Amino acid sequence: MKIVVIGGTGLIGTKLVDNLRQLDHEVVAASPSAGVNAVTGEGLADALSGAQVVVDVANSPSFEDKAVLEFFETSTRNLLAAEAAAGVKHHVALSVVGTDRLLQSGYFRAKMAQEDLIKSSSVPYTIVRATQFFEFINSIAYVATEGQTVRLSSAYVQPIVSDDVAAALVDFTLDAPANGTVELAGPDRLRLDELVRRFLSVQQDTRQVVTDDNALYFGAELNDHSLVPGDNPRITSTHFEDWLSRSLSQV
Repeated sequence: MKIVVIGGTGLIGTKLVDNLRQLDHEVVAASPSAGVNAVTGEGLADALSGAQVVVDVANSPSFEDKAVLEFFETSTRNLLAAEAAAGVKHHVALSVVGTDRLLQSGYFRAKMAQEDLIKSSSVPYTIVRATQFFEFINSIAYVATEGQTVRLSSAYVQPIVSDDVAAALVDFTLDAPANGTVELAGPDRLRLDELVRRFLSVQQDTRQVVTDDNALYFGAELNDHSLVPGDNPRITSTHFEDWLSRSLSQV
């Protein structure tokens, strides 16, 4: 079938496009650099012509409250309208576990707005909420850094590697629309502060992680339920320590 991947040149999109092409599907890796821009609408109609499925794994270039909300609202409205016009049968969107519990954060309010637009559309859909990626641990540390101190909550997190996200997305893309939300998480439930502390130690980063349960996560307060999946998530196979070891061997 013809599948359009919005954000097809990013971290997840690149892997997903490769996975789907290996299964002999016709895949369009859509991105502004390829002349397809969901925010402006440029190239959308041509890209979606004849497509059965659209997978949206694009992320906002800015996390500033107003900009990120405009990105997800505008791009999602444009996508869903173009899909309805093209007769697309399945809209798959990548979101984040805990989005509805993190609404103090402008980023997660924007993701919630994206999800609400999808649910109210006429296009059949599957929302895939994934936990935090191993590859984003460095960004989590960066945002929480003051000088040489990294202040983080000890809330639980159940992170996942991007390869496993892309592999699971293949199945969700080829399955019938769930017309609901599914959750995806890694196999290890860890404390956020310990996760980052271990990562920085292996990277020989001298910053010190300080446990502060009042520390905000991208503007939101955390508890032990904020970042972990609910009942019956799909659990992937790659453990954090295995990924760390593999990452070190590639340095």
